[in-house]
Amino acid sequence: MRFSIGLDLSRGEPRSSLENPAMSLSDPAAWQSLLDGWNSSAGPAITVESALGVPAFWCGVNFLSGMLASLPVHEFKRTGAGRERVTEGGVSELLSGAVNDDLLTSFKWRKGLMISALTTGAGRAYVEKNKAGKALNIFPLETKKTKKVRASGRIVYQYRDGSAKPEIYAAGEVIDITWLPKPDGLSHYDPIKRMRDTIGLAIALEQYGAKFFRNGGVPPLALHAPAGSPGAMARARTDTDAAVRKANEGGSNVVFMPNGTELKPIGIDPEKSQLIEGQRFVIEQFARFLGLPPIFLQDLTHGTFTNSEQQDLHVVKHVAGTWVQDLDQEFNAKFYGRARKELYVEHNLDGLLRGDFKTRMEGWARGVQGGVVTPNEARRAENRPDKAGGDRLYIQGATVPLEDAGKALLKLPAPTADPEKESDDAQV
Repeated sequence: MRFSIGLDLSRGEPRSSLENPAMSLSDPAAWQSLLDGWNSSAGPAITVESALGVPAFWCGVNFLSGMLASLPVHEFKRTGAGRERVTEGGVSELLSGAVNDDLLTSFKWRKGLMISALTTGAGRAYVEKNKAGKALNIFPLETKKTKKVRASGRIVYQYRDGSAKPEIYAAGEVIDITWLPKPDGLSHYDPIKRMRDTIGLAIALEQYGAKFFRNGGVPPLALHAPAGSPGAMARARTDTDAAVRKANEGGSNVVFMPNGTELKPIGIDPEKSQLIEGQRFVIEQFARFLGLPPIFLQDLTHGTFTNSEQQDLHVVKHVAGTWVQDLDQEFNAKFYGRARKELYVEHNLDGLLRGDFKTRMEGWARGVQGGVVTPNEARRAENRPDKAGGDRLYIQGATVPLEDAGKALLKLPAPTADPEKESDDAQV
């Protein structure tokens, strides 16, 4: 008769769960695991913090939020000739400098807004206004502390920040960027909940790989030996565990085993379980989830020079363009109200479409010579100072001002007949 003892050579800390008898009922981490997370099929509880612990998800959220936060946001005023940019006062100062009295920069606020939208499903902020309705400050709101409800037929936001009575904000006072809203217009889908199984799989793959290499590449083992007393079985397990660990620490591939005992691995090794392929599949799943090509999650497995350039355009048109549309409309609605007439804000996507220096110069040259842009407009786009006379449109050829293009031709004398040509015609 033989017995088999499973050896788990990992020494991980007990998971913070109320299901674990070793965890105290007063442990806040255990309650957070119960109330704040979603259990995945792979086992681990999924929270925003644990999801951001997955490198692929962290990379995607950081890239997308940083890209959108880095876009310039300009304020414009409608005029009879089109529009002109507002550079001083009002919303332009908020979106180009600090958004509140705490000196929170516009970049950090907008990046935090997008991180909240990508991880909780909604990013929200309170816009403080004076009696005239002018925006003075913008303060971030935690999504989990904010409840969007309908009261007396109107949408309001209830915000609890430790006080017994919640703050009530009108819909026009709260910027609300929602990733995927539900049809009721109040609630939204939780992205972490929807992706819990994929996130759980990614965490399980990371943990398995970490355990495997922490044990020196030794998988969990089963000890086969002649049956004995419970004490002998416990000693055999302890001695074998210590022998395997000592061999790993010393870099030895040989473990001494008493007569009649045998060690056999439990489960399958990482190669047979396709650990690397599984991790790559998870990256592709996160790319689908965030709407990003895999190269933006630092996976260049299928990336080439040609398709990488096309994927850049895909991100600008179909990813950044969608989010920018939402941001523009939300900012304009909450900064100026529904009855706005003259002022509005707009994100500038030109920076994402900038090519190399040679391509940019050729493009600006065509624009200037074709009468599309003025030289100074091209210089401003390249962060260069204006030049005198550079605010006029020119065309190709003599490169003269557009309004003077036909004057030179009008001053030429009328063409005269060619005597030799007339003589030749007469002979024919």
